[in-house]
Amino acid sequence: MHKYANPTVFMRLANAVLPWAAGACVLLFAVAIPLALYASPADYQQGDTVRIMYIHVPAAILGEMVYGLMAAASATYLIWRHQLAALIARAAAPIGAIFTALCLITGMLWGQPMWGTFWVWDARLTSMLLLLFLYVGYLALGDAFEDQERGEKAAAVLALVGSVNIPIIIFSVEWWNTLHQGSIFKMNGEGMKVTVSPEMLAPLFTMMGAYVAFFVTILVLRMRIEILNAKIRNARITQAAAPMVATQAAQAR
Repeated sequence: MHKYANPTVFMRLANAVLPWAAGACVLLFAVAIPLALYASPADYQQGDTVRIMYIHVPAAILGEMVYGLMAAASATYLIWRHQLAALIARAAAPIGAIFTALCLITGMLWGQPMWGTFWVWDARLTSMLLLLFLYVGYLALGDAFEDQERGEKAAAVLALVGSVNIPIIIFSVEWWNTLHQGSIFKMNGEGMKVTVSPEMLAPLFTMMGAYVAFFVTILVLRMRIEILNAKIRNARITQAAAPMVATQAAQAR
């Protein structure tokens, strides 16, 4: 896997994936949206309000998954000093923040008719809000130092520390008595139990696939920008250091 730490090799592979991911994104959204709006049944309690689920649930899952990717990339960067891993985490962070913000906004819109309020300090909601703060903190910390490497190391440490929040989000509805509904899939003594109507699973999984394809597409595009910025930054450093190197060489002669 170390060969993929080379930005040129990585981008060659990523550029090959890009058109497939973009095509899958368009196709899956084109299928998922009609399924969610028309094919999926209304809930017997929530009515058509339940259709917010098709935006809310994939956004929540992607918000958590992207942070997990950031934590893994940050660990790789700190252990093996692969600069590409830091660039992946940096490129993924704004996308994950948008997914998390979308999850919170749609959750509030869903919660108001169901709970009678847009917000409660529920364990799931609070831990998800903390995830958004971690994303914002990661982005801010990475730009807080003049030395780019120091900023990347500090942000990587924050990403690793903040990963503790991911299992809290996932299991919060089981560890605490909360207003938030439980997981769609639950394990019991009889095996896996699905807590939503089977007719809702096809649009939900299709929308989830569309979100994943969208993430991959935007991540590759952002990686292009981050790698280009890194090359420009290195060229400027080399250019700034050139007069000093020339002076030292002249003094040595």
